[in-house]
Amino acid sequence: MSTTICQVMGFIVSSLGVAGCIVSTAMDMWSTQDLYDNPVTAVFQYQGLWRSCVRQSSGFTECRPYFTILGLPAMFQAVRALMIVGIVLGILGLLVCIFALKCIRIGNMEDSAKANMTLTSGIMFIIAGLCAITGVSVFANMLVTNFWMSTANMYQGMQNIQNRYTFGSALFVGWVAGGLALVGGIMMCLACRGLIPEESRYKAVSYNASGRNISYRTGPYKVGSGYEPETKTRKSAGYEEAARSEDGRRSYPSKYDYV
Repeated sequence: MSTTICQVMGFIVSSLGVAGCIVSTAMDMWSTQDLYDNPVTAVFQYQGLWRSCVRQSSGFTECRPYFTILGLPAMFQAVRALMIVGIVLGILGLLVCIFALKCIRIGNMEDSAKANMTLTSGIMFIIAGLCAITGVSVFANMLVTNFWMSTANMYQGMQNIQNRYTFGSALFVGWVAGGLALVGGIMMCLACRGLIPEESRYKAVSYNASGRNISYRTGPYKVGSGYEPETKTRKSAGYEEAARSEDGRRSYPSKYDYV
């Protein structure tokens, strides 16, 4: 029961994480204009991964997509690639996880197959979460670097006034979404251990053949070794001894003489 709960909770948390990654990638507020020490407040600018927007004080908003790819910075394109890879892996992980749920039976699928599928989906969720967190962190590092460079240029002279950009809401959504996908993937990997069927292990018991029993006799007989020639010798000796009995009667060897 605990394995099923862990698997379902991992699926739900991972689904929220993947949905958050999609929302974060589609949002336009990855970077917003810093209005501190900005004399112009009638216009508010913000940028996303796919377009830049301008909002006026009247409420009119105009967005313009990036028409070029080669003109964008390499780190900016890397952030795009990381977010797309995270979304694709997250969606594939959800599809695999749906068929791997223990509460869903599809044909004669064994628990071992479900365990492998659960582990695969968990690894996909972990990679998707790491891609989202890495992409958002790289973009945040770019913002911090540009912010302090713009601040240094501002205080060099009033003619070098530039727009400074700070963290947008999409960054926080991306961080939370990546963390949820990472936690969900870990839960799926933990649920995989409970789905693996326990192999029945039998202890092997080895039976060693007992050695030849060596019988000891008193009297004129030697220790018997179990070989056939000695058996015949003892047998003939038993007949001779029976023939030499004191009372003169004919006696036959008993069963103890053949040991």
